[in-house]
Amino acid sequence: MPIHTTRDGTQIYYRDWGKGRPVVFSHGWPLTGDAWEGQMMFLRAHGFRAIAHDRRGNGRSDQPDFGNDVDTWADDLAGLIEHLDLEQVVLVGHSTGGGEVARYISRHGSGRVAKVVLLDSIVPRMLQAPDNPAGVPIEGIDQIRAGTLANRSQFFQDVAMPFFGANREGSKVTQGMRDLFWFQGLQGGLLAEYETSYSWEIDYTEDARRIDVPTLVIHGDDDQIVPIDAGGRRAAEIIPNARLIVYPGGNHGIAITDPDRVNADLLAFLNEAAPTPAAEQAAEPATA
Repeated sequence: MPIHTTRDGTQIYYRDWGKGRPVVFSHGWPLTGDAWEGQMMFLRAHGFRAIAHDRRGNGRSDQPDFGNDVDTWADDLAGLIEHLDLEQVVLVGHSTGGGEVARYISRHGSGRVAKVVLLDSIVPRMLQAPDNPAGVPIEGIDQIRAGTLANRSQFFQDVAMPFFGANREGSKVTQGMRDLFWFQGLQGGLLAEYETSYSWEIDYTEDARRIDVPTLVIHGDDDQIVPIDAGGRRAAEIIPNARLIVYPGGNHGIAITDPDRVNADLLAFLNEAAPTPAAEQAAEPATA
C-alpha cells in the first residue's frame, strides 16, 4: 500500500492515481479518501494526478491515541506533499478537510500550492457565536459527540440523512450513498472521530486570510451540517481572490450525490489560466 510515515511514526495511507498536475484531496468527517473517488477518476481521465489520503485515525491510516488535531493534520499533509515532492498543487478540502487545508497554508505557506478549493467547508467558523449567529450551536456539536460515543454505527446511519439531504422531499439520494457514509465512518477509530469534533469549534478566520492563491468556494444553500452563511459565503468574503459558487438545494455531501456537477466546476477552475474577481454566482446543473 502507498504509505507516508510522519515524523511521529504514524503511517498515513494515500491513493495516487494518474499523471499530470497534482490535485490533493482532504476528506470530511467521518469519511476517508475514498469519498473522493468520483472526482479522482474524473480528473485522472482529464490528465491530472489525483491524490487523497486517509487522515490519521481514519480509514486505512494508523489510529494513534495522539495527534487528532488540526495542527497535526496540517503537518501530516505537508509531510505527504513533501514526500511526493509535489509542486503547483491544487488543494481540495471538504468540510473538516477545509480546515485542514486552511491550517496547512497558515502553518506551511503556499509555496507548493497553486490553487485551493473549499467544498462545504467548516472555514471560517462552524460554531455559532455572537459574531457568527449563522453557525451551529454548541449543543448540536455536543449531540454529535454523544451520538458517536453511544452507538456510532446507528448514529452514522441516522446522520447520513441530513448529511446528504435525504430527509428532503424529492431527494434522490440512494441507500448506497448512505451506506457509503456508514461504512467509511466505521473504518475509522472512535477516538479520532470523537476528538475531530473539537476542530469544529475553531475559528479559522485568520487561517483563511492567509490563503493567498486563487480559491474556489463551493457550498450548497441547503447544507444541514455546515450552514452556508457561516461557511461558504463568509469564506468567500474573507479569502483574498476567492469566488463562491452556490449550489441551490445543495447538501453537505454534494460531491457524492451529484459528482458530475462538482466535477465540471472543478475542471473549469483547474483549467483557468488566471485569477477571476471575487463574486457569488448560482451554479446551474452541469455535466462532465
